Amino acid sequence: MKVTFLGTGTSQGVPFIGCEEPVCLSIDFRDKRLRSSIMIEVDGQNIVVDTGPDFRQQMLREHVKKLDAVLFTHHHKDHVAGLDDIRPFYFRQKNDIPVFANQEVIKHLKMEYSYMFAENKYPGIASVNIKEISAEEEFYVGETKVTPIEVMHYKLPVLGFRIKDFTYITDAKTISEKEMEKIKGTKVLVLNALQPQSHISHLTLDEALAIVEQIQPEKAFFTHISYRMGFHEEMCKSLPEHINLAYDGLKLKI
Repeated sequence: MKVTFLGTGTSQGVPFIGCEEPVCLSIDFRDKRLRSSIMIEVDGQNIVVDTGPDFRQQMLREHVKKLDAVLFTHHHKDHVAGLDDIRPFYFRQKNDIPVFANQEVIKHLKMEYSYMFAENKYPGIASVNIKEISAEEEFYVGETKVTPIEVMHYKLPVLGFRIKDFTYITDAKTISEKEMEKIKGTKVLVLNALQPQSHISHLTLDEALAIVEQIQPEKAFFTHISYRMGFHEEMCKSLPEHINLAYDGLKLKI
């Protein structure tokens, strides 16, 4: 299994428009962060988690030629705004693109992309095959088993996903003990860590470190990172050896 970090930034990206903070002005490519998303290559499939506003740019950068499924964590714009850019995959593959999402996300997708779900579609529109999922039941993408993990983004339920020994969670603030049980045994854990300062709806650095300590994965990577986290190189030096900040384009073999 191979995991590619398509983006590791917050809803505005890093740098955000007009930002003159030192991290925003950094020349280190690891401090340039598109909106958070990953691609998982497993069992001969390319599975993307979230299609944010930078989806097209991310697909071009990684030279992706095939898309087998999209999994959505939640409906916020920084996670769904690039769905229309699945069109080249639809045209190339000549099949509806499977999209896995919970009921709330599906409701928002049907509002925001009503033309994709219209009875009489405009020519040239991509077509999706919506598959409703919930935190209560595992599901399959082809032959690949996926375990959904519900976390809370303030008051909004968000889905993380576990595939084999890999778990990806973004936009979490709290995780119940019931859902934490699904994560235990994970060898590689990806977790959002917004910044050192407190935040109402995202894990801080210390809160993310506490969850890593509880789960005890072999390796952990933090994503959905704000400029307030500081410079990538400096922060990684301050973290335990088995924990790192992820960066755009980072690839993991699991």
